[in-house]
Amino acid sequence: MSPRPKSASAGLPRVNGFLLALFRRYARRYIRRHFHAVRLSRGGKLPELPEGPLVIYMNHPSWWDPMIALLFGTIFFSDRRQYAPIDKASLERYRFFGRLGFFGIELNSFRGAKVFLSTAARIFEEPDSVLWITPEGRFTDPRVRPIRFQPGLSAAAALMETGALLPMAVEYPFWEERLPEVLVRFGPPVRPADIAGRDRAAINGLLEAHLRAAQDALAGEAIAADPQAFEVMLSGRTGVGAVYDAWRRLGAVFRGKPFEKSHGVG
Repeated sequence: MSPRPKSASAGLPRVNGFLLALFRRYARRYIRRHFHAVRLSRGGKLPELPEGPLVIYMNHPSWWDPMIALLFGTIFFSDRRQYAPIDKASLERYRFFGRLGFFGIELNSFRGAKVFLSTAARIFEEPDSVLWITPEGRFTDPRVRPIRFQPGLSAAAALMETGALLPMAVEYPFWEERLPEVLVRFGPPVRPADIAGRDRAAINGLLEAHLRAAQDALAGEAIAADPQAFEVMLSGRTGVGAVYDAWRRLGAVFRGKPFEKSHGVG
């Protein structure tokens, strides 16, 4: 997920800039085809961040999460080198992901945890890096409480000396259109100084609380379904379908009104 083809640190994925740019364009078109809009909460915009490496940790409600991370990485962090862990078996099947910044780890194993932490430590040596993580470790409905993280995030956080950990909540609700929305909200960053001296359980609890607050706020906005509460980051498809839209267009002509393809507002 790195934007630049400069030399990577030893042991980190060597990103192919051409392949990354190609996949980013593909992902953007693919998201537009399957969603009505990608929206960022006006109450949870990207906050001011300190210098140094960045860890963005997301909840994990859907298969779409890596695509959305890729999109937001392109929008906000195109000048940073970006990485994300992936199941080692999946990386062996789709090796080109390794040229996009993904690195393979063995899930639910001591060896996998060791590889993850050693890779994270090398990533944190790069002050312009971003590490994307879904710490729940499995698909989880965004309404499930309490939030429970796997131990990897807190262990990695303890290795950070500069930078920040940033919570990012995401949901995919249906509003008034045929296609769903992508809703995103950032929480306040957690700096290494905020977790200094805490044990792993306390670090985990703090990070869970920050993501939970972002998810709770986003849940309220999703239920309210007010497009004005969000900034549109990417517009997708509108309308119901060719035949139905043609019938609606004809009706608008007979009524002397302009045809509005969107079913709802926003």
